[in-house]
Amino acid sequence: MDPDPAISVWIRELQAGNQDAAQPLWERYFQQLVQLAHKRLPNRLRRHTDDEDVALSAFKSFCRGAAAGRYPQLADREDLWRLLVTITAHKAIHAARHANRLKRGGRDHVPLDEASADRALQEVIGREPTPQFSLQVAEEFNELLEMLGDDTLRAVAVSKMEGHTSAEIAQKLNCTVRTVERKLRLIRQIWEEVMK
Repeated sequence: MDPDPAISVWIRELQAGNQDAAQPLWERYFQQLVQLAHKRLPNRLRRHTDDEDVALSAFKSFCRGAAAGRYPQLADREDLWRLLVTITAHKAIHAARHANRLKRGGRDHVPLDEASADRALQEVIGREPTPQFSLQVAEEFNELLEMLGDDTLRAVAVSKMEGHTSAEIAQKLNCTVRTVERKLRLIRQIWEEVMK
């Protein structure tokens, strides 16, 4: 049972379209999200964005997603916190990428390529994740998988995360590479909607 039933009630009201329910959730979680964003943003990025901007963007995305019915399994404060952590971490990563873009005067004025993105991600999440953070990431990944709503999409996402090529995934699922690539585009689209 949820030790704070008011949070569950506010979640249900927000999901039902009552935007007033966002205010008490904002008051309850915003400062925690600011602290989380502070831990995830490297110091060098703070001149381009701040912790509150990241937290505000994450909370806004959560409210839009909840009102749009994107989180049907969201039931209590534990579910809510895991989701807010996921969204905030992704917003911090996005802020790091944004800050490094050429037009934003990023470091060395070099656009963020894949290797740079990996380095930025490591700066955001840290080199040695704590056991608690590792658990949060695992739980958040499971939530993202649940949002896919389809076992085949989940299998494609897990295989891709394990480093398999589209051809290997197609062979494993007995389908074409084109089908796998279409499913990957759908997965990205679903997850990008969550991060808006």
